[in-house]
Formats: sequence, C-alpha cells, structure tokens
Amino acid sequence: MSRFSPFRSSVQPIASSRVGLLASLFVGHMLFSVVSNAAFKLSADSRGWRGLLLWQVVGNLSGFVTVLILTALLRHVPLQVAYPLTQGLAAVGVQVFAAWLFFRQAITPMQWLGTLLIVAGILCIGTR
Repeated sequence: MSRFSPFRSSVQPIASSRVGLLASLFVGHMLFSVVSNAAFKLSADSRGWRGLLLWQVVGNLSGFVTVLILTALLRHVPLQVAYPLTQGLAAVGVQVFAAWLFFRQAITPMQWLGTLLIVAGILCIGTR
C-alpha cells in the first residue's frame, strides 16, 4: 500500500513516548463511558422531568466526549485494536464501577466470569 493510503495493512509498533498518551486516552474513554451510562441510569430513575433532562444532557455530553476520544485514538491506533479495547474497557468499567460500586447492583459469579473473559480478550487484542 502507498504511504498515503487511509488503510494500514498491519499494526504499527507504538513508540514508547506515545504509550502514556494512549493509556490516558483509553482510561479517559472508559471514565467518560462510565459517567455516560451512570447518567442514563440516573435519568431513568428520575422522578421529574428536570432530573430526567439533566441526566440525559450529562449522559449525552459524556458520550460525545467518548466519541472524540475514540477519534483521537484512531490517529495512533488501528481500528481493529482501538474499537475492541475501548468497548471492552467500557463494558468492564460500567459493570464494575457504575453498576457494582456506585449503584450497588448484585453481580453474579457468571457475570464476573464474563468480565474476566472480556479482560482476557482485551489483553489478547492489546498485546502483540
């Protein structure tokens, strides 16, 4: 493929100077995804229209930030790596931080097993 092709044929090695940037982008994506999903849960539980609207705005703005972060990640990481990592981290983050710690929702052993499998999949995709 030519140098100016928008498609990469293989995963390029990541320079060590960019590791911190990429890690902070992945963590930022996970955090904003957790905030977004928690806000939608708070919106669903709201008793009045003001709470519903407030939490919808917070959730949608947080979701928009996750899209911006994913776009920034795609400047440095191929889509086949960035998308599964961000979605996997978001799923784990929402389950562990929002559902379990914040909302105190019970998580079954089978769901914990699923979480561990997602983490194992993230490690398989993220390592070379």
